[in-house]
Amino acid sequence: EKERAEMHDSKEDPRVFQKGRPEYCTLSYNKFELTEALPVEEGDAILCRLSVHKDHESPETIVGYFRQLSCLPAERHAALRGAPPAAPPALRALESEFCRRAWDMDVEQLLLVADCWRCLERSVPSYLSILFSFANMHWKDLTLPQVVQLIYIIGEGRRSPADLMQKLESLILKYLDSFTLEEVGAVCLGLFKSVSGISDHLMKKIADRVALQMEDMSSYALVNVLKMLRYSRMDHLPLLKQLGKVIPPRIPAINIQGIMHVALTCSSLHYYNEDILTAVAVALPSKVTYCRSKDAAKFLWSFGCLGYEPPNEEQFYSSLIEQMHRKLHEFEKFPEHLLTGLLGLAFVQRFPAKLIDFALSPEFIQSYRGSRLSPQLSKEITEMVLNFAKEEIYVRPEIVEAVSLLETMLGGPEYVKSHMLLPHTRSSDLEVRLALDGHPIPFNFKGAAAHKQLRDIGVDLTDDLLTQLIKGRPGSQASAEVGDKGKAGSQERVEAARAQSSIRASNLGAGLKVLPKSQRSLEPPFPPASAGQPREVKLALQVSNRNHYCYCSKRLLGLHSLKRRQLRQLGYVVVELPFWEWFPLLRRTRSEKLSYLHYKVFNPAL
Repeated sequence: EKERAEMHDSKEDPRVFQKGRPEYCTLSYNKFELTEALPVEEGDAILCRLSVHKDHESPETIVGYFRQLSCLPAERHAALRGAPPAAPPALRALESEFCRRAWDMDVEQLLLVADCWRCLERSVPSYLSILFSFANMHWKDLTLPQVVQLIYIIGEGRRSPADLMQKLESLILKYLDSFTLEEVGAVCLGLFKSVSGISDHLMKKIADRVALQMEDMSSYALVNVLKMLRYSRMDHLPLLKQLGKVIPPRIPAINIQGIMHVALTCSSLHYYNEDILTAVAVALPSKVTYCRSKDAAKFLWSFGCLGYEPPNEEQFYSSLIEQMHRKLHEFEKFPEHLLTGLLGLAFVQRFPAKLIDFALSPEFIQSYRGSRLSPQLSKEITEMVLNFAKEEIYVRPEIVEAVSLLETMLGGPEYVKSHMLLPHTRSSDLEVRLALDGHPIPFNFKGAAAHKQLRDIGVDLTDDLLTQLIKGRPGSQASAEVGDKGKAGSQERVEAARAQSSIRASNLGAGLKVLPKSQRSLEPPFPPASAGQPREVKLALQVSNRNHYCYCSKRLLGLHSLKRRQLRQLGYVVVELPFWEWFPLLRRTRSEKLSYLHYKVFNPAL
């Protein structure tokens, strides 16, 4: 059992970096130092002396007392720390005295005391505020170990002073090449825990170094870098490719939380790598009992998001579902984890009836003890979401262009509607209705004025914007990947789309002319209706973008695969306008775009 147990100490593992330099001995407490245990009586005497004579003791003496108290027997630690409302008078006195004397201490003493408070698991926000103010004033004098230790303290305190973090970023850049790999991991973990955003430039510099030295990095430090990469939403392809080589053989030796963060990084960055995912799936069933409810939910979400079916699919999913059942008691405190897991399962068409029944039961719903939204506020938020869609989704240039051309082709705004058929998927649909003889049916009689308003606030299709739509933002790793292939990938897709559109223009668009509405008569090749068939065909055109697919691929993400299944269940025929076809066409002539849309709407084979 001891061999099977996971060797993970969440308090000590983040401190591994301190073993890499002797300078950390003066900045941090090392509980592994060979010291004799302090007798309980001497500990009580020190506490009494501090309570009575605190005003007359020097900072050096107080720090020495702290070191001595840390050598008390382990069973005395809990009593020494105490609960915050009932903290021992000596610790309260120490905290107040350190706050009073902080400005007379040097940075090493300040960091050492902060580390001791951390080891005592005592929250001291007032002391940390003084430490951060001191560092903010003297940031240019901080040495490399002091910078790393400070970022560690900031992360453990879950606080991120914005003005100080900007200065620390410049110091991280200054020392980055001199950091040990464990220090790189420690810096990333501190930034992640304190929810500190950093510039893309700094994240790329960190990722560049890790990509080159990943094989020499510990798995713990590497996972911490992945956390920050995920938080920064950076698609650093060299790092991700190297991860696919380095991490799979390590997976069996990584603790379950680390494995979860590997899987979650892949799903958050939409990075589909079968080697990584297979290694995770194979290792997980034997470790699944170590999963918290959060871990199990994130595994289900990650695999569902990427739509990956592992070779041990049944064993993988059944083990996680069983663990979700074992953790039902945790869902009363963390209800979001149950819903996250169920949504991930829905992405891959798995619907565990008992868990779904529990999620919809009055017992589960009433177990929530937090604040609830009023009906009026719920209504206002719904309106805000819809307004956001109008301002951000419906006016995207690729959608506005498609709507405008469809209106021209079909006969006006009443023949097409840009809206969200499934609002929970947060993406738009272009709805078109056709009679069984192939002629468009008008249905959006309230939409004409709204569409005019949307066109008035639309975005101009500049060359720079089209380049970003097709290749991604400038400098992104997606652009670099295309460039690595001799710029062939993007160019081939563009040329293929041009060739297809030219063929369709000659075959389908030769007789298509923009006529007055009264003279429009399209002759699509639809068969005559037979008895018992529905009287119309409802099309849901999907103007997809790169974020709907796995990174650098044509593999739909789980949410968007689910959306298409649900649209079909609602009776819609899903028609794709994939970004690798439609976006390059935005540069082409109006007749080519019309021919492409004509082919998509009226070809029965689609």
